Amino acid sequence: MKVPFYRHSLDASSAALVAEVIQSGFLTSGQRCSRVEERLRAIFNVSHAKLTSSWTQGAVATLLALGIGPGDEVIVPAMTFVATANVVKQVGARPVFVDVEPSTLLIDIALVKAAVTPQTKAVIPVHLYGQMVDVPALRAALPAGIKIIEDAAHCFEGRRAGRRPGSDSDAAIFSFYATKNVTCGEGGAVITNDAELAANLNETVLHGMSATAAQRFSAGRYQHWDVERLGTKANLPDLLAVLLEGQLETVDDRLEQREALARRYEESFADTPISFPTIEAGAVSARHLFAIHVPDGRRDWLMRMLNDQGIGATVNYRSVTELSLYRNDASVRRGSFPVARAWGEGTLSLPLFPTLQEAEQDYILNVLRYEILPFLDSSETEERGVAAL
Repeated sequence: MKVPFYRHSLDASSAALVAEVIQSGFLTSGQRCSRVEERLRAIFNVSHAKLTSSWTQGAVATLLALGIGPGDEVIVPAMTFVATANVVKQVGARPVFVDVEPSTLLIDIALVKAAVTPQTKAVIPVHLYGQMVDVPALRAALPAGIKIIEDAAHCFEGRRAGRRPGSDSDAAIFSFYATKNVTCGEGGAVITNDAELAANLNETVLHGMSATAAQRFSAGRYQHWDVERLGTKANLPDLLAVLLEGQLETVDDRLEQREALARRYEESFADTPISFPTIEAGAVSARHLFAIHVPDGRRDWLMRMLNDQGIGATVNYRSVTELSLYRNDASVRRGSFPVARAWGEGTLSLPLFPTLQEAEQDYILNVLRYEILPFLDSSETEERGVAAL
């Protein structure tokens, strides 16, 4: 049996929606985007929402809108996707890494507090794999004036103590990438309650221009525009936004399916050497990924075994500070991120998506239970002719 890492749920009706946009004659950011933004404001109970072409470009536009740039520092966790750190470098600021908590893999708030300097302008907590960081606790640990930008790429459905992304931060940024719980292939969104940030963001998502394409012709004739601040190209077109509307109405139903699948994995690994992050009391995880940790340097061997059996296991993610760009950066303190490094050296992600069938998950679990876990120690794996990579 072959089980892919991910299988999207879009069908022929999605193609019909795209066709409607094509027939309208307006392909870039317009009414479809506005409708989705209105729905996002309602879902998250925020004042402002802006669709973007990706999480990455949304983050760049947000940092620019906040005036963060050369000479500034932004604190980020060492365990995350590399984009969280890269966007800071892209605006000329310096990412300052801190380690994560051993049980949850979420940013260690005590280490954040210790890392603050006069140059610190923001912190980007990452809601890794779908579980929210305690944003109010993070806020209480920071001096006034330091911005909190939630990396909610994994956490559209997440909650903590009944609070959702965007409730207690300066901004939260989502991803609608191909494998995300809500997807349009590529895309993202920024939500905020800060009116000034929202006004600046409207410009920084479009080169800094003071008017969108629709606004420039809104009066039936061309309207001049200006540029007062540096921006990027981060707007989402209606062609992709149209794919999001229906998914927003059914996202909680899909979360129930993901939760059931994730709990089944957890129950199966309860008495094995496999470990996984703890979901804390009061938190509702979006269950974007099901990541596990394989001990004793056996991760790559186990992943090869799964792949050879047709199972789409992959790695999300190694510690950012172990990637060459940052490992070779003299400003990154070597050896200061033991939790992130250890997790990154042993983690892999198993297939997790709403249309994963019971028979498919049974196959994954049976391969692990009977073909892999009994031979997990190094001597037996070598005897079977599959040495660790």
